[in-house]
Amino acid sequence: MTENLTGTWNFPTRMLVGPGRIAELAQSCRACSIESPLVVTDQGLADLPVVAKAIKVLTGAGLSPDVFSDVKGNPTLDNVQAGLKAYRNGGHDGVVAIGGGSAMDVGKCVAFMARQTHSIWDFEEAGERWKQADAKAVAPVIAVPTAAGTGSEVARGAVVTNLATKEKRPIFHPKMMPKIVIADPELSVGLPPAMTAATGLDALTHCVEAYCAKGFHPMADGIALQGIALIARYLPRAFAKGDDIEARSRMLAAAAMGATAFQKGLGATHAISHPVNAFYDTHHGLTNAIVMPYVLLWNRPVIEHKMAILSRVLDLQPNLTQHGFDAVLGWLLDLRISLNIPNSLAELGVPEDRVEAMAEQAMRDPSAECNPRPMTQDDFARVIRAAICGDLTISGG
Repeated sequence: MTENLTGTWNFPTRMLVGPGRIAELAQSCRACSIESPLVVTDQGLADLPVVAKAIKVLTGAGLSPDVFSDVKGNPTLDNVQAGLKAYRNGGHDGVVAIGGGSAMDVGKCVAFMARQTHSIWDFEEAGERWKQADAKAVAPVIAVPTAAGTGSEVARGAVVTNLATKEKRPIFHPKMMPKIVIADPELSVGLPPAMTAATGLDALTHCVEAYCAKGFHPMADGIALQGIALIARYLPRAFAKGDDIEARSRMLAAAAMGATAFQKGLGATHAISHPVNAFYDTHHGLTNAIVMPYVLLWNRPVIEHKMAILSRVLDLQPNLTQHGFDAVLGWLLDLRISLNIPNSLAELGVPEDRVEAMAEQAMRDPSAECNPRPMTQDDFARVIRAAICGDLTISGG
């Protein structure tokens, strides 16, 4: 029996969950004192019915929206600056971000930077740099996810590529969290199977890395474990049948749970994926999906006890005949095969000629600090080479 798919949650922000709730977009804008929203989306969505429906809801209620869609899959500073120009020239008073993580990140950065005097790089996530911002100048954001992946709709930051240095940099401020999220599963029905898989495995990576990250945060661990359980059950269904509304709804919830859980931290998978994305413009979720098993193998000596718990959550060892880590790894590899995910970065066109440069960036990535097992630059290079070659014999021993 299908449980009720509709609800209103207030954690970690206000979330309107359920089919058809896009109809509440104008009401949500007015609740945030937005009368002239800039709708930020990506080029692939701009001319599709999802955005047209949102615009119809807004204009029908007397609001004055404009659409900005100059957003890349791995957003750049140029995308943010173009969005800022559109926001200021249009005299907008808030942002409606519609799409996946790229649209969310650009929309949040536009709302955050619209009236700041510093450079965006002054707010990279490090220490308390965010305190330099004028918090009162941050414009409100309504987030409307159309993919279950990054969970950026409930995150307090964004990731922007610095093309000058070929680095993906995290931008952070507590007020970058959207004021309201409309998680309408009907909006994700048109997502193709390949993107359903890549974004869904991005959500899985967030949950797994947050669960394994060093430090004591039982609330994040609990959310991450439940997110993994939801993904294990519903991602194959959403992949096989795109109009499965229950599966789409549960995956949106799992994506939000992943982003909520990674307030605890992430790890080496993201630290590696970020430079791979920056150098080769690969899809972030797909890159995470490929890299994650190699990082798990490297971290094995310090996460085996956690994998034993996870294997029970996934009901992978009812007779305890197989060690928890092996059961989880086997499940993950089988899931990737069923979703047509490549086994190696080489299959994405990533060569070995920049391994050392990527390893150096991975060492400096904020996600590396939370990896449960400390890594040197040589360790990162070893894991990156294994992921490029598809060498699953890599050991953390």
